[in-house]
Amino acid sequence: MTGLQICSLFSSLSFFGYVIAYFAGTKMKEEFIRFKLRKIGVYIIILELLGAIGLIVGLQFNAILIISSLGLTLLMLAGIAVRIKIKDSLQATFPAFFFMVLNAIIFIESISFY
Repeated sequence: MTGLQICSLFSSLSFFGYVIAYFAGTKMKEEFIRFKLRKIGVYIIILELLGAIGLIVGLQFNAILIISSLGLTLLMLAGIAVRIKIKDSLQATFPAFFFMVLNAIIFIESISFY
């Protein structure tokens, strides 16, 4: 298994975890309320789900990997911006930063195939 495949699977499984957490409990929904994004929280989760699926499908179809990893990178960049806007701590912001960087790496590596 290549590093790109490992990173893609790790990111994908992590985002699947976020999706499950959103629908299975209240903590994630409360976070979207705190972010003042309650009305679009479910749409953000759907984008995360599509990105997670795309990372897995993208292991066979590179164009989908490029789109999914770029989309998740931009989504996490927006997440960082929201956390800065509400003055969250660096510790609370770190997961979004980590997944932004991870998906940026996946994106950069996947475009190198072209």
